[in-house]
Amino acid sequence: MSVILRSGEARRLYCTARAGNFLTDSMTKRKQNKNKISTASVENRDPSITARYFEQRGGEILETVRQLVEMESPSDNKEAVDRLGESLAKRFSELGGEVHFHRTANFGDHLQVDFAATDDRKPVLLLGHMDTVYPIGTLATMPCRLADGRLWGPGTLDMKSGIGLMLHSIEALRARNDEWPRSVTVLLVSDEEVGSDSSRHITEELAKKSETVLVLEPAYGLQGAVKTARKGVGEYSLKVSGTAAHSGLDFEKGQSAILELALQIAKIAEFTDVKRGLTLNVGLVRGGTRVNVVAAEATATIDVRIARIKDASGIDRKLRSLRPFNPKCKLEISGGLNRPPMERTAGVAALYGKATQIAKQLGWRLGEAAVGGGSDGNFTAGLGIPTLDGLGGVGEGAHANHESTLISELPRRAALLAELIEAV
Repeated sequence: MSVILRSGEARRLYCTARAGNFLTDSMTKRKQNKNKISTASVENRDPSITARYFEQRGGEILETVRQLVEMESPSDNKEAVDRLGESLAKRFSELGGEVHFHRTANFGDHLQVDFAATDDRKPVLLLGHMDTVYPIGTLATMPCRLADGRLWGPGTLDMKSGIGLMLHSIEALRARNDEWPRSVTVLLVSDEEVGSDSSRHITEELAKKSETVLVLEPAYGLQGAVKTARKGVGEYSLKVSGTAAHSGLDFEKGQSAILELALQIAKIAEFTDVKRGLTLNVGLVRGGTRVNVVAAEATATIDVRIARIKDASGIDRKLRSLRPFNPKCKLEISGGLNRPPMERTAGVAALYGKATQIAKQLGWRLGEAAVGGGSDGNFTAGLGIPTLDGLGGVGEGAHANHESTLISELPRRAALLAELIEAV
């Protein structure tokens, strides 16, 4: 699929422009040059017309993503995330959305935008996040750039490209309809990369009011599969208390917390059942004070992944039932499940079926994948709301220094999203 770059646009794609002028120039140009999709495309529901519309605007989508990437927005920098949120709020408002910020003290304010239709159907919830894992200043060593058919840079794939697809899909729906074909709610949170503690209740509240949730997290793999299942994610901490002693003079009086923890780690490893999609990983261990002191304390942090919600209580019970091998040591276990699994329910499967039908009409095959990582789509799917994840950009290297998005995929992902919003 080709992407048409207007004169001068290719030079801007090397990301040397200032991101502070995120809205003004591009918004003015769109207002002046916007061509409506013909009414026939709505009546006949011919996705090929939608595909051509986005092919002609591939350069605009790319430019939007570039501008978003240049607005660095790490989870722990409220000022930076809020700056991005305000820019996006203005852009969505220009498209006719009603903007509302959910204020929070420790993270960026969460952005909600409502596009109301006149019918009685529940809205489609477009879900995503503004925060990234990269600290301010990453652009200096990992610059945004165009090369080898990709846009490279921090957050390009996860998930600035997904936000760009939201904007341009909504813009297309607005361009081809005198009234909104159906109600749409956009929610962009600011803390997804660090657990969504301050936004989870907002996501779940809006999901309960929605008919369907479309998550603009990155697609799976370079083939662009959507995600119809995700593992649930939990985190536990195991603390062992022993007795300190001089390792030379009073070795027998000591009770090593490190030795006890090592035995517990081996026991915890036995709980893994790969066939059931249940894994436990002790990824962080701390303990001791000096090499010549029998350790009085040691801790382990445990990552837990489950494919089925019914396994959550069982693994929680096993972890909390651990008993010390050395009766003179004490164990303390804390933590729990952070995100429920996104299971491939009948509702998810039906939604995927609609997406595959649209993709086929657009001339390509849309695959599906079950993945081990979690997203905010886990929350909505856990409530029983039909959820389809991985509708965002296609690329590789999320959270890594080679993060990139395939430019050629942007127009057809936008077409898929626009058609799916109207079809569900």
